[in-house]
Amino acid sequence: MTKTLTAAAALALLATSGLSHAQSATYAIDPTHTFVNFEAKHFGTSTLRGRFDKKEGTINFDKAAKTGKADISIDVTSVSTGVAPLDGHLKSKDFFNAAEFPTAKFVGDQFTFDGGKVSAVTGLLTLNGKTNPVTLKATNFNCYDNPMLKREVCGGDFETTLQRSQFGVMYGLPGIPDNIRLLIQIEAVKQ
Repeated sequence: MTKTLTAAAALALLATSGLSHAQSATYAIDPTHTFVNFEAKHFGTSTLRGRFDKKEGTINFDKAAKTGKADISIDVTSVSTGVAPLDGHLKSKDFFNAAEFPTAKFVGDQFTFDGGKVSAVTGLLTLNGKTNPVTLKATNFNCYDNPMLKREVCGGDFETTLQRSQFGVMYGLPGIPDNIRLLIQIEAVKQ
């Protein structure tokens, strides 16, 4: 009888782990609903705002296990402030050095949850050839069934503050502050 109970318990454990694994899904970034924006104070006066128009990536997400991995690439040559000469300067060696490092990459492998919702994603951001840890805090997160796509979509608003000097961007310090606010609106479609 003990062997039967042990075998039954082992089968139940395997079945449970299979169910947990079955909850894992891959989501592709929807570029039409994903925006990467930044804000910087301009010599202590107004706020300079810009964005990156080209981004792609995937998120592997398991709601039941409360785990995930985000792998997002940003084309820094697509920086846009609405002012062409400024965009050119931001692409130069003074800032993003886009000729040498055309892609920024975030790989987040630590998902923090508040109940059933993602509250933060921690990982590594590589920008300008330098890699540093970053935590993106969720100010909103939700999943829904998209009526047009007939698939689940998950996303939210995430933000962090970076010190650009940690990524080797020293131009204009201290007149242009070191702290840069990064705001990411993201939606990803279940594959």
